[in-house]
Amino acid sequence: MPIPLVNSIATWFLKKRFHQMELFLKYPNEVQLELLHTLLEKAKNTEFGKTYDFASINNYKTFSERIPVRSYEDYESMIERSRLGENNVFWPTPIKWFAKSSGTTSAKSKFIPVSDESLEDCHFAAGKDLLCMYLNNNEDSLLFTGKSLRLGGSKELYKENGTSFGDLSAIIIDNMPFWADFSSTPSSEVSLMSDWEFKMKAIVQETIQENVTSLAGVPSWMLVLLNQVLETTGNESLFEIWNNLEVYFHGGVNFDPYRDQYSKILPGDSFKYYEIYNASEGFFAIQDRNDSSELLLMLDYGIFYEFIPMDTYGNENEKVIPLSEVEIGQNYAVIITTNAGLWRYKIGDTVRFTSVNPYRIKVSGRTKHHINVFGEELIIENTEEALRKTAKTTNCEIVEYTVAPIFMKDKEKGAHEWIIEFKKQPDSLKEFTHILDQNLQHVNSDYEAKRYNDTTLNILQIRLARKGLFYDWLKKNNKLGGQHKIPRLSNKRTYVDELLQLNTIKSFSS
Repeated sequence: MPIPLVNSIATWFLKKRFHQMELFLKYPNEVQLELLHTLLEKAKNTEFGKTYDFASINNYKTFSERIPVRSYEDYESMIERSRLGENNVFWPTPIKWFAKSSGTTSAKSKFIPVSDESLEDCHFAAGKDLLCMYLNNNEDSLLFTGKSLRLGGSKELYKENGTSFGDLSAIIIDNMPFWADFSSTPSSEVSLMSDWEFKMKAIVQETIQENVTSLAGVPSWMLVLLNQVLETTGNESLFEIWNNLEVYFHGGVNFDPYRDQYSKILPGDSFKYYEIYNASEGFFAIQDRNDSSELLLMLDYGIFYEFIPMDTYGNENEKVIPLSEVEIGQNYAVIITTNAGLWRYKIGDTVRFTSVNPYRIKVSGRTKHHINVFGEELIIENTEEALRKTAKTTNCEIVEYTVAPIFMKDKEKGAHEWIIEFKKQPDSLKEFTHILDQNLQHVNSDYEAKRYNDTTLNILQIRLARKGLFYDWLKKNNKLGGQHKIPRLSNKRTYVDELLQLNTIKSFSS
């Protein structure tokens, strides 16, 4: 199909969709409340709906007072019944798919329900909206002249009791219309391979022959793939292989630690980066402007949003607020009610609002991935920003990292222990440590207070990770590929101690 015709069709869809988006942009809180009523009405005859008498809930106040906020553990028994084929437990339409995720906070598998409605009205709708927004901002795009290189999870779809489970990406790929395969690479057969390392080699061989115009996947794993592509072809720039490559749609982890490495293999200012915010539980926000780190919260995907201010999270004064009450700059835990039957569900993420007209956010971290052993309230957003500044100042490149506390012992003060894998080490690790510590104090006043004159915390300690340490740790824990991430921050030493042991064992054996 000629490109002008393709772009004309895309523009038609774009304008149609923009009319719909204008509604939630203009009346966001009204759209959200109407959505809540729709969800309650649809699920009122489910077991869950009858338990909490959804039929009599006619306002947000009653909804928030009657239905408790829940974690996965609170849902697990109901989800297991649904996985065994029981219907109408928490959602009226049969749940045929479950997105399997171990998350980053537990080795235990989670099975997140994916309904027909959430697949079509949330995940697939978001994919279309992402393209619409990108094309609206880049009218001269040649995106449709080639294919999108998609990098999904490594899990196969397993079928039990009439239901299926696997990585969300595998569920989406398995349910895409047949024609979608023509615009994507690698093929579904390769995309759904279960052996991650074998799959990566197969993807390289298949995609280097294609005209790739866009990339889509988690930055950490995509970088591994792209470096393999360059190693296989002997090229230094991806543009030497795919000269029409124009955009990378990324999500799953903070992109900042990887930005410099991407800039080296994708040199030049014309290449675009578009961020998304999605998870097994739903698709939440999309970057709607070029060169912006802010994400537009999508309010008509069948997801009703609530938030817990992080300064009250987990304590006796914890409070839950609707979207209409959020404030710019505050850090919030995200609570969702969805068209897959998750009611007031903690997804484990934290966000910070950068705008309330329209509602735009930045993902700031995980509720369980922070360090507050000494009252320092260190979150992932702090460490990513401090590392970015430090790496730039010291001219080094960082592959991965994790941080844990060094607990006080006897009269010894506490500290933070960092394990960092460098692609390019700083000239002086002592200087790097000092600058990183200063940058952390600059971005976090609580950390600064605890570091003042070494009052509570000593200066941080850095352990050098050998090449491939984090990859080996993920492989050892069966977490290669997909949405699996390195746990950045923890109040416990579990991850750090495992990594240090693996670092030592491998060093001795090499």
